[in-house]
Amino acid sequence: MIEENPGHSAWYIERFRSMAAEGQDLDGEARFVDAMIPRGARILDAGCGPGRVGGRLAALGHHVVGVDIDPELIAAAEGDHPGAIWLAPDLAVLDLAADGVSERFDVIVSAGNVMTFLDPATRRDVLYRLLVHLAPDGRLVVGFGAGRGYDFDESFADAASVGLRDELRLSSWDLRPFDTASSTFLVAVSR
Repeated sequence: MIEENPGHSAWYIERFRSMAAEGQDLDGEARFVDAMIPRGARILDAGCGPGRVGGRLAALGHHVVGVDIDPELIAAAEGDHPGAIWLAPDLAVLDLAADGVSERFDVIVSAGNVMTFLDPATRRDVLYRLLVHLAPDGRLVVGFGAGRGYDFDESFADAASVGLRDELRLSSWDLRPFDTASSTFLVAVSR
């Protein structure tokens, strides 16, 4: 994305800052994740962008680590959401212990169509690396839209292939049921 559009990161950062300044509700994903866990849980925001989801979860009292391959987005997260740890590794080779983060996570959230931005050849690697960072009872929450080059059935197969077990499928962050034939968005919760 950065190679194809060098100004994308700056645009993306400003987009969410403007939406927040206008008072738009940007916390749907964070509310969803917050409802799943007790206060003070360990959360990994995988593909965190400028920190919107992880920043809100940190403000709610969770211990958040956000990762994104784009250093410009990480810099924005650090500036706008100082309550979390923000790092810039590649999700396909994620090894947070090498960055001094050795505890596993109660929840890993990957919102904002992150899975559709990945190189398709790395999607299973990313899912496996996320699984490695989950606590034994932890859950992975992935959300993305249809028509972005990653079929929902393919995502289910990829998750199963790395050992993730399907727990819940929804068609939105506000808990609408998933329908294989008509849903245009997927929120998948796995263990």
